[in-house]
Amino acid sequence: MSKEIKNIELMIIGGGPAGLTAAIYAARAKLNMMLLENAVLGGQVRTSYTIENYPGFKTVEGGKLADLMQEQAEELGAVIDEFDSVQSAKLTDNEKIIETDSYIYKPKAVIISTGATPKKLPLPNEEKFTSKGVHYCAVCDGAMYEDKVIAVVGGGNSALEEALFLTKFAKKVIMIRRYDYFKGEKATLHEVLNHPKIEVMYNWDLVNVEGESFIDRGIIKNTVTGEQKEIAMDAVFGYIGTEPKTDLFKNDLNLTKAGYIIADENMRTNVKGVYAAGDVREKQFRQITTAVADGTIAALDAEKYIVEQRRDK
Repeated sequence: MSKEIKNIELMIIGGGPAGLTAAIYAARAKLNMMLLENAVLGGQVRTSYTIENYPGFKTVEGGKLADLMQEQAEELGAVIDEFDSVQSAKLTDNEKIIETDSYIYKPKAVIISTGATPKKLPLPNEEKFTSKGVHYCAVCDGAMYEDKVIAVVGGGNSALEEALFLTKFAKKVIMIRRYDYFKGEKATLHEVLNHPKIEVMYNWDLVNVEGESFIDRGIIKNTVTGEQKEIAMDAVFGYIGTEPKTDLFKNDLNLTKAGYIIADENMRTNVKGVYAAGDVREKQFRQITTAVADGTIAALDAEKYIVEQRRDK
């Protein structure tokens, strides 16, 4: 049975801050649009426990901020589908085809805001112990380890923030840092270094985890001396960077070696009418505020492009 073809003006793929912001602007512009998100609306924001650097909020829970963005978009008339996964995408200057489980969409313009996923820890036993001691989302899984020893691997803001969050549950949090410095914000680092539940291990690298059904120890190696030893741990949370969700678009769009979409200051890609916004785009800073800015610019430029397409008919 063939799928129904739907001709729309704008397709937004991905419902994080960039995608939801684009949806708000598209809805205000009365565009015939659709936002597709097959994971969780709000993206990585929803898995953030507390956000303290978003203008207008001294502090706000990530889930609450995501809910507010979604609510605003839907009240303005944005159409959001959380249950129809994208199977394939064909993007050219003259035609855009997005096939989902249920439909074939032919939009005039596309905004890609699929975001990025956490990089997996390079451990021999990573797959064996995924969700059995190896995790990547403290908000999702931290409560499983009440009064346990939890390790955190990473050196940026995410690692620092999640280590602080995990102190709500853990008896002890061990930060394993392969260098002798962190790259996060000074205020957050100060809080980590002065927290009674957190131990920082500089110049150590986690090289494997071991256990029976669940992990009970980690193997760490000193990056200066080469010394290797075991330490007790009940879980490890990895924050060593992200990988963009761009597999669907690699045949049509210009990507960096790391897989991020190359787009200009107007979020335009190498294909006319196709835009990239948020963490999926190659850029220096990946913050909620920069994602929101990307979504704004992409939607405004897409609206101009769509209006021009109407005139050409």
